[in-house]
Amino acid sequence: MSEDLSTFWSLWISVIVLGSIFGSWWLLYATRKSQTTDTETEKTMGHTFDGIEELDNPLPKWWFYMFISTIIFALAYCVLYPTLGNFQGILGWSSANQHEREVQEATEKFGPIFAKHSTTPIAELSKNPEAIQIGQRLFANNCSLCHGSTARGSFGFPNLTDNDWLYGGSPDKIKETILVGRNGNMPAKGLKPDMTEAELLDVVNYILSFSDRSDDSASAERGGQMFQQACAACHGPDAKGNQALGAPNLTDGVWLYGGTARQIKYTIEHGRAGVMPAHKDLLGEDKVHILAAYIYSLSNK
Repeated sequence: MSEDLSTFWSLWISVIVLGSIFGSWWLLYATRKSQTTDTETEKTMGHTFDGIEELDNPLPKWWFYMFISTIIFALAYCVLYPTLGNFQGILGWSSANQHEREVQEATEKFGPIFAKHSTTPIAELSKNPEAIQIGQRLFANNCSLCHGSTARGSFGFPNLTDNDWLYGGSPDKIKETILVGRNGNMPAKGLKPDMTEAELLDVVNYILSFSDRSDDSASAERGGQMFQQACAACHGPDAKGNQALGAPNLTDGVWLYGGTARQIKYTIEHGRAGVMPAHKDLLGEDKVHILAAYIYSLSNK
């Protein structure tokens, strides 16, 4: 339970918990007291359905005492553990404290292993089976949600198993990306926010021409001129991208947001924005070093 609960929420939680416990006790007691006998009887409650009559019989004693024991258990739990608002319980236990202890134990146990591998160059470490196994687990816990369990990416999330890199695929660049994160931003219509619909379609045709998919050479030629004005500053005059900016290569057939004419047009018209969160504070540099070696190994067999 959080130690920062307001007075209102602390009282609210306490009322709900204690109200539920004592409400259950009252219901059990009232029901028991209303019984005319403690033994089985043929007296009915006057309720009949489908030929079945409801008899005025008490709960079996074992069942009654089981309810009593659960109430006693609930009260004891409230006293021992942080259940009632800001009350931390006699034992002083909390999920946050337990998590910190477990993290500390794991650090003491596995820290030397991470430290040992952190001194090995990433390219060399990528050939170490033990390090790769550790890196794979780190990836599964921290990266697979976006890049997929096989690291092949998905719509808007890069494939890490090929040789197409937005910010560079060298060991140092991969480690830098994991440590500090990345913030990608493709502005709508590039540097030409007043681009018309016709000019937009021309640029799409120009980009499609790199893969021989443009069906209008005149439009593609006009699009090449517009590309130099609106897009070349980031993607380069030859459209091969710029890893310093994270601008992708538009000539290799690898697409982060899809490479159909419709998807390319949407990207240019509306722009794109992507964030790769920094993991330096979350994992620490030693773990990131091993994780970088695992990712490097995926595209450098």
